[in-house]
Amino acid sequence: QVQLVESGGGLVQAGGSLRLSCAASGRTFSRDFMAWFRGKERAFVAALTRDGAITEYAESVKGRFTISRDNAKNTVYLQMNSLEAGDTAIYYCAAGSVGGESSRWYEDWGQGTQVTVSS
Repeated sequence: QVQLVESGGGLVQAGGSLRLSCAASGRTFSRDFMAWFRGKERAFVAALTRDGAITEYAESVKGRFTISRDNAKNTVYLQMNSLEAGDTAIYYCAAGSVGGESSRWYEDWGQGTQVTVSS
């Protein structure tokens, strides 16, 4: 089991920025992939490997969002720039031993943090 806690959400104007954080605890060594999903359908946003060498982004956020991690702090970040109204959603952090863009491959989930972008 890995426990994940998201933070950093809030209200921001369109074009603004936010940085989300995901603090992990527990058996973090067993998870090689971390990712961010959003909305009720858990749409894929971004993912990266444990060493940070490989990152993947949804086309809708490519060029605007950046995923990164600090393994010493067991924390994953999602830097969101040029935010749009369509980015409004609850953002969830997830961890998995097998990566991918499908939520079904992730075993551990946080409670989510709300991001609201005003026009």
